[in-house]
Amino acid sequence: MATVTKKDLIDRIADETGETRVVSKKVVQLFLDEIVRELAKGNRLEFRDFGVFEVKERQARVAQNPRTLERVHVPAKKTIKFKPGRLMRDGVEKTTEDRIAEIKLTTAGAPAE
Repeated sequence: MATVTKKDLIDRIADETGETRVVSKKVVQLFLDEIVRELAKGNRLEFRDFGVFEVKERQARVAQNPRTLERVHVPAKKTIKFKPGRLMRDGVEKTTEDRIAEIKLTTAGAPAE
């Protein structure tokens, strides 16, 4: 399984849209920054059919150091939960080649907004 970086995605977006890498990078970074900003405010982000990001509070607990068996207090903290949407679940279940072909067909026929 390969690792895809943000740079790889930016290159793909730039190629697909005809925009420069600089513009594509700025848009992607602004999008990611907005996700972080909204989660920091405690807001829930819902992208229909893609998935939902939300902040969950983990309660304080007492844990145990496995090496020393010493009890350790773990404070409450916030964590981010992601629940995948229908299109993401379906896309992951399909073979990669089938999904790529389907995405290309969908985006080619989609009207520009």
